[in-house]
Amino acid sequence: MTTTLVTITRIAATSENAEDKILESLRRDGVAIVTGMFSKDHIDQVIKDLAPHFNSDVIDKSGFFPSTTQRATGLFAISRACIDIAMHPLFLSVANRLLTSTYTFYVGSEKKIASSKPIISSTVGFRVNPRGKQQGLHRDCSDYHSRPCDRPVMIGCVTALTRTHKNNGATIVIPGSHLWEDEDRIPLVEEAVPAELEPGDATIFVGNLYHAGGANITQDEWRETIGIFMVKGFYRQAENQYLMVPPERCKELQLSPAELRVLGYGISEPACGFVKYKDPMESIFGIIDEETVRL
Repeated sequence: MTTTLVTITRIAATSENAEDKILESLRRDGVAIVTGMFSKDHIDQVIKDLAPHFNSDVIDKSGFFPSTTQRATGLFAISRACIDIAMHPLFLSVANRLLTSTYTFYVGSEKKIASSKPIISSTVGFRVNPRGKQQGLHRDCSDYHSRPCDRPVMIGCVTALTRTHKNNGATIVIPGSHLWEDEDRIPLVEEAVPAELEPGDATIFVGNLYHAGGANITQDEWRETIGIFMVKGFYRQAENQYLMVPPERCKELQLSPAELRVLGYGISEPACGFVKYKDPMESIFGIIDEETVRL
């Protein structure tokens, strides 16, 4: 059995009801391409900021990333331009609507309602070099042992820093594969299509969509993208943000309360993530506002 969908829906970031259109595409296909997310100046700055990190990367000995792929991680600690990629209002709105969890429970006879917004799971830049091999098709949510009844638990946004196309390693996706419930079904490359982007465009997809970094068959062209991956707020983060971007660095960067919470420093209600039985926003950063959880 193969998917019959051979194209990826393209939605302009500035179009009317873009958020609703993206969510509709994610629910139906598991993926959408959003054009015009970021300006050329913004993208140029991110390229400049990531260059030394790509150049100093070492080969992934696990083999998950081909040896021809270079990475940059912990992007919140790198630059304001990288942080602003993660904090794009449209992406955050889509993530919040798709992944926010509301939970009702009792403490004694008192009924309570808790809400938990998604947080960063990982942030990474990718450079696929000429003659780069294709990555194996995979689901990002495998880190969370997710079952069909749990999904989606994640959302990803991969933004193009350079023009990405079939020949230079554009991400390949299998639209509709997020609906597969047969865990023994093997994803086939023939089912996948490339998510071709201009700089500043982004591919947004749910974590249980089969996808992979494509093969770069060019001789002299590298492909660079930046990926922001978010997960439900009560799951462990794939990339340990508290080590990658510790409180001292957060203070140096003067991260806003919203940025700190996206990074995972807030409480996932009712009480997941406390420090000394206080919301870290208060106990670590001294922030008390309308979103600070009082335990």
